[in-house]
Amino acid sequence: MWGQTGAGIKSLHRIGNDFNDYSVTEVFVNSDSATDAQELKFEASVPMSLAGQRLDKALVVLFSDYTRARLQEWLENGRISVDGVEKIKASYKLKGLELLVLRPEPPEHMQTLVPQAIDFDVVYEDSTCLVIDKPDGLVVHPAAGHWSGTLMNGLLYRNPELIDVPRAGIVHRLDKDTTGLMVVAKTVDVQQRLIRELAARRVRRIYLAMVWGRMTQRRTVEGPIGRDSRNRQKMAVVAGGKPAITHFYPLATGKLADLPVTLLACKLETGRTHQIRVHALHAGFGLVGDLVYRQRGARPVDLNRQALHATYLAFSPLASHGDEVCSVAEVPQDFQRLLREAGIEVPDEDKLRSLPDFWVEYASAVVEDEWDDDFNEDDYDVETIQAHGEEE
Repeated sequence: MWGQTGAGIKSLHRIGNDFNDYSVTEVFVNSDSATDAQELKFEASVPMSLAGQRLDKALVVLFSDYTRARLQEWLENGRISVDGVEKIKASYKLKGLELLVLRPEPPEHMQTLVPQAIDFDVVYEDSTCLVIDKPDGLVVHPAAGHWSGTLMNGLLYRNPELIDVPRAGIVHRLDKDTTGLMVVAKTVDVQQRLIRELAARRVRRIYLAMVWGRMTQRRTVEGPIGRDSRNRQKMAVVAGGKPAITHFYPLATGKLADLPVTLLACKLETGRTHQIRVHALHAGFGLVGDLVYRQRGARPVDLNRQALHATYLAFSPLASHGDEVCSVAEVPQDFQRLLREAGIEVPDEDKLRSLPDFWVEYASAVVEDEWDDDFNEDDYDVETIQAHGEEE
């Protein structure tokens, strides 16, 4: 479906009351599609303050939810009109008070997506974003073998307006068999802000993982991740890979199948494919239940996936007013069963919310905008693993 059903007009932005002010209005109009869906369009009156400006520069100001590149593409494709005239040159000089109409087009990869009712919990929602708790077995993005039944299909069913946001607002991924929290942006602008926040390490993400072996002290693994030269379907710590940093904190130990196991809190500094699984195995502590990154000597357990759960997610408010968004996802039932079998207490919500406290002692070296290359593990009783990788 394209846009939303039901006719309506909604004012999105309004500033002041004179000719130098402007408003942008969202309108739903009938489309020509056989499905009788409704098409989204935006109307804006050019303020006198933009008189003399090039059209392409004014578009960026008036339709700030969209990137300059997308606006340029729509301008060339006739999806933007000036006083009813389409395919105006980007260099056209505005006189002021013209009526601009934008009919945004969903990205090409979104046009074939079919909204589907998919089961997932929403643990937080406001006007800018939603935080979801992804269940086991749910693929995030459509891909070969999974063209339907994905989280993206479900998001479009629940929030049809996400058709106009790349990847339906998804900012980061979780593996199919990893459960837990993900943030979804409702607009392009919010999505770009969240991506910048992730890159600046200001989004706090903590996972629970059960690994084979007994880890007794905190560890930080720094190792570039790329394709495994021996198996291109897997990732590995390799020379020339993308920089990756993972922090591990032992919470409790137990036994499974007569072998020692450790429940870890894992904190990400980067977001590489399979990062926690790859770094844990590289450090000698493969995840319980992980058949792809299998720990040597691992034994079968009553779990049909890797023991990994994204349990904590926090970031700064995205609206002009508001508090920090902080969400936790309780441990799923299959993971709880494994913890009990290992003789480890299942952490409740209070304990999950306190997980960031484990990093307070060295938080300044972890969450600043830039990573401290002089970070010394001896200062904080943390083992840092400098992983230089393998030759391709």
